[in-house]
Amino acid sequence: MSAKFDKSKLPSRHITVGPKSAAHRAFFYAMGVSREAMDRPIVGVATTWNETAPCNITLRRQAQAAKAGVEEAGGTPREFTTITVTDGIAMGHQGMKSSLVSRDVIADSVELTIRGHSYDALIGIAGCDKSLPGMMMVMVRLNVPSVFLYGGSILPGRFRGKDVTVMDVYEYYGKLNQGEVSEADLEELEAVACPSGGSCGGQFTANTMACVSEAIGLALPYSAGAPAPYQSRDEYAVASGQVVMRLIEAGLRPRDVVTRDALENAAAVVAATGGSTNAGLHLPAIAHEAGIDFDLAAVTEVFKRTPYIADLKPGGRYVAKDLYDAGGVPMVLKALLDGGYLHGDCLTVTGKTLAENLADVVFPTDQDVVRATDTPLSPTGGLVGVSGNLAPEGAIVKVAGLTRLRHAGPARCFDTEEDAMKAVVGRAYQPGEVIVIRYEGPKGGPGMREMLAVTSQIYGQGMGEKLALITDGRFSGATRGLCVGHVGPEAAVGGPIGLLQDGDMIRIDAEAGELSVDLSEAELAQRRQAWQPRQTDYQSGALWKYAATVGPANKGAVTHPGGKAETHSYADI
Repeated sequence: MSAKFDKSKLPSRHITVGPKSAAHRAFFYAMGVSREAMDRPIVGVATTWNETAPCNITLRRQAQAAKAGVEEAGGTPREFTTITVTDGIAMGHQGMKSSLVSRDVIADSVELTIRGHSYDALIGIAGCDKSLPGMMMVMVRLNVPSVFLYGGSILPGRFRGKDVTVMDVYEYYGKLNQGEVSEADLEELEAVACPSGGSCGGQFTANTMACVSEAIGLALPYSAGAPAPYQSRDEYAVASGQVVMRLIEAGLRPRDVVTRDALENAAAVVAATGGSTNAGLHLPAIAHEAGIDFDLAAVTEVFKRTPYIADLKPGGRYVAKDLYDAGGVPMVLKALLDGGYLHGDCLTVTGKTLAENLADVVFPTDQDVVRATDTPLSPTGGLVGVSGNLAPEGAIVKVAGLTRLRHAGPARCFDTEEDAMKAVVGRAYQPGEVIVIRYEGPKGGPGMREMLAVTSQIYGQGMGEKLALITDGRFSGATRGLCVGHVGPEAAVGGPIGLLQDGDMIRIDAEAGELSVDLSEAELAQRRQAWQPRQTDYQSGALWKYAATVGPANKGAVTHPGGKAETHSYADI
């Protein structure tokens, strides 16, 4: 055992030290692990590698590189995998009910693996949307020295001379239903839209949370940027393995990094890049693991004071690879820091502060992917919080790329995504209306589905600027248009969205931050008296269990009491 690692203070002493651990060591010997290796710190290397989607397909390679880094720095890595549900394949059908649920299952399963085997530290490598926050949540929950590593984005597809992403495929389906394109056109696009391994290339949820990993301090600088196929990703993986060993030596833990100020930095990078509305769920959930109050209102308060500076899809022109080529996430962070929008004194996994990490970064002026904060795309962030008598607990809307920030129109109500999709495909709506999709919240879905299929269909029909949509469900980071999600309280618990009737006048004002319905409190109270809960089809299994434990969206849709309720820390066992 190296003198710089005190095994008597590490969790792995329970499985490797002394006669009582003889049987445990026998299992290690069976796997070819030497006694000398058992005497080192044991690092869990968790990935979401699987063959479900391109987001995860490169992670096994990166895990091997991370393990090499751990070994070089004097540790013993033990690799394991957990699940993912890939939104791009789960989208538009009942499978999407599993997506948000998977975030908490990922965190729970990694927690149980680390606890069950008394590992000393964690490297978490993730690709799909919910796997990123899931890994960050469990790092903060366990509070063992940890480093997060994003698996990297997909390369952009090329279709008839233009860069494309999977979002274009969804919207082309809407054009097909309008007769604007042929099935042959759609098949040509789908064959080239996703040309490599990696997560979706726009500033959708995966790339949004990848930016968060650097801004919050859990990932190494620049590690979020390199596309998945690049061999340079292996260098970041090796470095992550080496760094986690330094964290063990220094005793630096995730809750030393993930502070209230660090969470505000994370929210700022989401706003500045026009990121996914899902960050409004994931940042409160990460904060919850540390016992920090940082709900949707707190997140959107940061959004309000942060300029929108990165011209990224779906609201802008560029994809993740373009951001990487221009200077990566540190370029965005440098612009925000220089403009006074970040807390530079926040500690990171490098052992240095955010400002120290960025000290040598020079903001490049020979690119137009990211602007300086004094010449922003808009003076406030690409996402906005709204509230009012229709959303007392708040809601969120992505305004990046929008020219229309206000809408007033009559409600057209649907109690499931399927019913809404059928009506939209059949054009059973009128311009000017507000489409309401409810009973799709965390409890009511259960699982809080994303509505990308519906919103893409609307855009594909050319109606994206003529309608608005509100839901107690979620939106994909790829969603475009005036779409308000996370409306709370959700319909399933008697929220006002569940009391709406066709024709009720709804008012959305993203500039003023308002979402309201032209109904008096007396009328809402009368309707509430007549309201009956709607039973879902999921009365057993994982989705039932999730519905029974999940909290409201504005608090992160979390499923356990969190850091405030802790009486001990795993890291100190």
